[in-house]
Parts: sequence; structure tokens; C-alpha cells
Amino acid sequence: TQRELSRLAKMSVYNPESSYIRTYLEWLVEIPWKVKDKKATSVEEAAKVLDEDHYGLPKVKERILEYLAVHKLVGKIKGPILCFVGPPGVGKTSVGKSIARALGRKFIRVSLGGIHDEAEISGHRRTYVGALPGRIIQGIRNANTKNPVFMLDEIDKIGMDFRGDPSSALLEALDPEQNNSFSDHYLEVPYDLSDVMFITTGNILDTVPPALRDRLEVIVFPGYTEEEKFHIAKSFLIAKQLEAHGLDAKKVQISDASIKEIISRYTREAGVRELEREIAAVFRKVAKKFASKYDQKKLNISPKQIASYLGTYKYTKTIAEEMDEVGMATGLSVTSAGGEILFVEVTLMTGKGRLILTGQLGDVMKESAQAAMSYVRSRAKVLNLPE
Repeated sequence: TQRELSRLAKMSVYNPESSYIRTYLEWLVEIPWKVKDKKATSVEEAAKVLDEDHYGLPKVKERILEYLAVHKLVGKIKGPILCFVGPPGVGKTSVGKSIARALGRKFIRVSLGGIHDEAEISGHRRTYVGALPGRIIQGIRNANTKNPVFMLDEIDKIGMDFRGDPSSALLEALDPEQNNSFSDHYLEVPYDLSDVMFITTGNILDTVPPALRDRLEVIVFPGYTEEEKFHIAKSFLIAKQLEAHGLDAKKVQISDASIKEIISRYTREAGVRELEREIAAVFRKVAKKFASKYDQKKLNISPKQIASYLGTYKYTKTIAEEMDEVGMATGLSVTSAGGEILFVEVTLMTGKGRLILTGQLGDVMKESAQAAMSYVRSRAKVLNLPE
């Protein structure tokens, strides 16, 4: 730093390099080298904050409170790298904000979706025109504190091309053994990231490289049951959407049965995004009524009215076939958006004894069918089946 400063002092103002050196020195000065948020939060207070913001998610909340308890006893622990994995709309990003609020720290979020360039993480070399530090150092400067809660969103959607592999560049930042001297290419001075609490999120872990996955402590968000969705809608979504549509909670009331009707007949998802959209659709039509000189003082939304607001229902609770069918099995598939229920149907015909699989089946489903066929053949005598 001193050497660069003395170079700048000797340099002419008109030298184009002087602006580069000035920018570099400004970055070095503005980065928080020792500034920390020292707000002491009790475990009870943090538990209260997490419950205020989210319904359910016991494992996630328990892990955060354990982190806080250990931090309180030890003073400093090597920052754990939590990885929230689950379908869209289950609250991974919003839990990150709650954690920052519970710990009394600043919150930074960087989306990694579509990042191809390694320099986005570890910075450009100063020899390039318009060089800048990586997103991690930029985030720390914006937060102006050494120990923020840093969220790296969509870690499963990092790209990789001729400009480099950003997931490899993340290894140094996310390894508790290495990140006490994180080296950004622009700064060229080691920076201590060990106080930062990193949280990463993703829909599915399959696309995350094994070396990076090894550094992460995975917490799975499984999605919500209908009962949990009901409580989430009642406690959070309805109040939020009433406010968003300029409606008064005293004038517009939606019954519990109506909420359950929307959940069971209009949504089938792991998270609550679609549910929130359907509630918003109802309130939009209600807002239109009030805006069109609707003369009633109060409006109660009953289950029978839901169809007039949202149209005919999309899903039924029961399957079409009431009776058990021979040659039909129910399967489950896992996807990044939660999962699907599959109905597998079989028919027999004369032929050479070959198994023909049709439909867009993945490798696992094909293997399952072959395994079933192998099992039947190996047990043919026990099952009294003719060859």
C-alpha cells in the first residue's frame, strides 16, 4: 500500500495510470479490515425472531440456534457454510434474511445463477482496464462490516465455459480451513473471511461439483404439507397480499375453509409461491369490486365463491380410478421443483418375452422396470408362473 501511495505521489495528474492506482487505494481503504457488528443476541431472542418470520422448518431453526449458542460460548467459531437445498418457494432465501436479523448482522445476497466468469468471484487482475474485485469483496465493502451473513443464491446454476470455472474459485472462499486468508486477484492482499457466515441455496445438489459440495453442510427443505401451507397462508401470505392490494383486513375476510379449498383444489407444489399467486388473484377481483363503487361495507369470501374467482378447480384429491387396477402401479419421481406422482401401466401380449418400455422414462425408471422383470423371472416357480 505504501509503495503504491508513493508511486501515486510522484506521478503526474495527467498520467492515465494515476486513476487506476487511486481506485485501487480507495478500495483498500474502504474495505472493513476490523469493523464488526458486535450486537449480542440471546438464543431466546433469536428463536423468537425465527418463529416470527417462518412457520415450521424445525431442523433449520435448530441448526441456527446451535450456531448462535456455540458462538456465544466460544467467542469465535470457524464460520459454517450452510447449504439450503429444496424446491422453489419453500423459503430458502427468506430464511437467510431472518438469520441475519436473528444474529443482528448485515445481510448480503449475491445470485450465482448464470455466472460464467471466474473473475466474478475472485476479481480481475489489476492489469486489465476496468478491473474490479470479485463479488465477495464487493459485498463485504457494501455491508461495511467484517462479519455479515452472506448468501450465495442458486449455487446449482453456476455456469462453466472458456472464461473459467467459478465453482472452483468459490472453493477458497467457502473452505473454513482456507478462507482466513482469501486472496482476491484485484486486492493482492489476503483478506480474512472466517468471520463471515456463508449460506448457499440451490434446488438440487446434482449439478454442484463434488469438491464444492464437500465444503457445504447441507440442510434439506422438504416442502410443506397442506396443514403447514394453511398456517403459512393464515399467518403470513394473506396479510401480505391484503396490504399489496390496498384492502382492509376488517372489510375483507377469507374463511379458513376457503384457504383450504385454494390449497387442495388449485395448487399442487412443494413451496407456497403458487398459493400466494392464487390468493393474489382472489384479492385482485375483490379490489376491482371495491374500486367499482361496491356498496357493501364488508365482504366474506366463502368456499363456494372461490370457483367464481379462480375458475374451475385444477386438482382433485382422489384419483379417477376408484377400484384397484391390475397391472397399474404408482411411482414417485424427484425433480428440482419438488416431484411428481407417476402412474405406470402394464399390458401383456403374445411375443418373444421382451420388455418394451414406452414414454419419456429416465434411466432410473428403466432400471426399475428391468429389475422388476428380473425379479419375476427369478421367482417364476415360486409364483407358479408358466415360462
